[in-house]
Amino acid sequence: MKLIFLGSGSAFTVNSGNYHSNMLLIDDSDCKLLIDCGSDVRLSLAELGMGYKDIHDVYVSHLHADHAGGLEWLGFTTYFDPSCHRPKLYIHHSLQVPLWEKVLSGGMTSLQGSIADLSTYFKVHLINDNEPFKWNKLTLQTVQTVHVMNGFKILPSFGLIFTANGTKVFITTDTQFAPTQICDFYEWADLIFQDCETTQVASGVHASYSELLSLSPEIRNKMWLYHYNPGPLPEAKIDGFKGFVVKGQTFNFDL
Repeated sequence: MKLIFLGSGSAFTVNSGNYHSNMLLIDDSDCKLLIDCGSDVRLSLAELGMGYKDIHDVYVSHLHADHAGGLEWLGFTTYFDPSCHRPKLYIHHSLQVPLWEKVLSGGMTSLQGSIADLSTYFKVHLINDNEPFKWNKLTLQTVQTVHVMNGFKILPSFGLIFTANGTKVFITTDTQFAPTQICDFYEWADLIFQDCETTQVASGVHASYSELLSLSPEIRNKMWLYHYNPGPLPEAKIDGFKGFVVKGQTFNFDL
């Protein structure tokens, strides 16, 4: 099993030579799970010689465009290609209604002669609270992260944990620096892929590099940093991290 980063950048990667931090999890039978489907995913897939016909399963962590903005492309291209089946969409139940009503419906509701909904384009698999879900032979578990707090409510956003061929993996997706909330997953994992903001002025909705430096050496030594901003990067390996993920980097989980 392996994990390929189609890109490793933040939402603001235009003209930076990078793409959004969407990933492909590929199992031993070459089945592919697209982890997040950002608005530039068609470009990042094409760079690896792939396209919509290669994507049969997709997981979406939350509704920002660099994570869900490519679903219109994927839904339309597979719908209008008679050789394709509807991709299976794995999504936390709290995201189903806002994904359709607030993100996709404006462009996708009206088809010639009919009205569409989310199930027109995708086979929707809803993920319940505190319950794992199965993708082929792999068991995955969502982890709610603290990404955006608007004052009264947390924007639903979900990372993933899974064990692949004996390697325990934690992908944070987008999260603020919240070690108290996710410390158990940091401790559990053998390998951590951590959202990391590298701008001088912090947005407050991503973990910043300076904040991550406060983690213990044991945690930093398991941590790859991704979803970073364009521009110069700190010396992550010198600071005890595994490093910054680069576009196209592949991680193999073999026994």
